[in-house]
Amino acid sequence: MWKRDEAVRAPSGQPAAQPQQPAPAGPAATPNRPESSHKLERDIVNIGKSVVIKGELNGSEDLTIEGQVEGTIQLRDHILTIGANGKIKAQIFAKAVIVLGSVTGNVTASEKVDIRDNGSVDGDIISPRVAIAEGAHFRGSVDMQRKGEASKPAAAEAPKAAAQQPAAART
Repeated sequence: MWKRDEAVRAPSGQPAAQPQQPAPAGPAATPNRPESSHKLERDIVNIGKSVVIKGELNGSEDLTIEGQVEGTIQLRDHILTIGANGKIKAQIFAKAVIVLGSVTGNVTASEKVDIRDNGSVDGDIISPRVAIAEGAHFRGSVDMQRKGEASKPAAAEAPKAAAQQPAAART
């Protein structure tokens, strides 16, 4: 009688390779993997274009807004995307802000503000990184201080440094 192990044996006398079993399908296919790791994407919440929110909007998830928001938006550790149909009249605080629609109000981001084609921001931006695409609209000021930098202008620091030097070093 034919034996499978002998037929699979390598020609140089090495032990036979183990036969391949088809991988089981379904939830039992990966028993050692925790349930939460089956999600590859972060939770993202969408606010549709027919939704109007007035007031304070706080969250702990990434958010995409296609509708209208008036008030304050706080997503300090998450990404806020203003969709092409989004119309925002609010103060925004987020980790990153991507603007495809319209924002009227100040935008504060701890990582980056990105105004894409046809995006519009009327207000001040405070973020260490700012990107404004060709075709975008921006009216306001930009403050690109990094974390840990003092909020005082460098010109105010120069007289202090000169005053602290010995008189002989200044001459």
